[in-house]
Amino acid sequence: MNAGILEKLTVLAESAKYDVSCASSGITRKRHSGSVGSASGWGICHSFTEDGRCVSLLKIMLTNYCIYDCAYCINRRSNDIRRTAFTVDELVELTMEFYKRNYIEGLFLSSGVIKNPDYTMERMVRVVKNLRVIHRYNGYIHMKSIPGASRELVNEAGLYADRLSVNIEIPKEHNLKMLAPEKSYEAIYRPMSYIQQGVLASADERKRFRHAPRFAPAGQSTQMIIGATDESDKEILQLSAALYRRSSMKRVYYSGFVPVNAYDKRLPALKQVPLVRENRLYQADWLLRFYGFLADEIVDDNRPNLDLDIDPKLAWALRHPEQFPVNINRADYALILRVPGIGVKSARLIVSARKHRNLTSYDLKKIGVVMKKAQYFITCNELPFITVNELRPEYLRKILSGKKTNGKAENPAQLTLPFSD
Repeated sequence: MNAGILEKLTVLAESAKYDVSCASSGITRKRHSGSVGSASGWGICHSFTEDGRCVSLLKIMLTNYCIYDCAYCINRRSNDIRRTAFTVDELVELTMEFYKRNYIEGLFLSSGVIKNPDYTMERMVRVVKNLRVIHRYNGYIHMKSIPGASRELVNEAGLYADRLSVNIEIPKEHNLKMLAPEKSYEAIYRPMSYIQQGVLASADERKRFRHAPRFAPAGQSTQMIIGATDESDKEILQLSAALYRRSSMKRVYYSGFVPVNAYDKRLPALKQVPLVRENRLYQADWLLRFYGFLADEIVDDNRPNLDLDIDPKLAWALRHPEQFPVNINRADYALILRVPGIGVKSARLIVSARKHRNLTSYDLKKIGVVMKKAQYFITCNELPFITVNELRPEYLRKILSGKKTNGKAENPAQLTLPFSD
């Protein structure tokens, strides 16, 4: 591998680091004779699959040249940074060489926009097509679709990439216009619709023809920047919920705003990246996708932003003490899922195990229930009946959030119950 390619790698890998929507997705592709790589073992960017496996992706940009001047982007046209671009052949060679050396298990490909969206998209499609067709690469590929790209190029990309994504970036259109006046929601949502249509058409065709080609089998994802503009968590989660109603949308990523262009007065002056808020949004997103919550249950007009001190599931439970305590041996699966400290896997194990006997607190601990939280929201034979209703929600919130009184964290075992007179 020559020095020129390695120098380009240094520049373009650095330019790609702010895009967080690069986790692998669980897609499995059959191995073919003479092919190289596998999408089933994936996981020099470390990402995590939904089942917790760590995977290595070459996270790279085709180029960091860009015709746009988005306020929040390090690669904006007006920034004085080192610029370079891979040729199609160079990026294909780099990917294959890294794979053969066991450095990576997949590719995450994005790009700045050069000349126009279709010109950039066509070069990116050639990269993934050459990997699949010429080099018989069978590993995982996640490719960013360029906003404004044509249907033909998006359709071709879907034949070779496992996952396609289009970043929304800013949750509200008028804020996008303020920070990225050359972009529009129409240009963003159009390729998202092309991907959706391609996935649905492919699924229908495969019902009729077993060996029909798969289109973006891992679906699509998107990303929103959090904290660069004034959207509330309610507005963000309502948009996420609407996106998840599209059958092809698999992940919405939330990226805490990093002030890389501090000189731009349109951007807020932050002392640090809003990582806690970003984390709470991911937790809320998990509730939307796996726990049966609606966005309006997590945030509403009275509480438009997530509580930064406690996770959103616990916050919901404290707002709804009338739903508790839950009898762990009788309640249905949907209600058990709403108990703080009980996850999807634990809830399934509870429903399965209680068919054979009444579960005890010891059983719950073995299953994996976080009893530190759950004990206040459930009942079973040997648990004390000190629940959220006896302690009162505001008092329990102080206990579980780790708030200190007189410099010391309160110990639930030493509390005097705050019963009303």
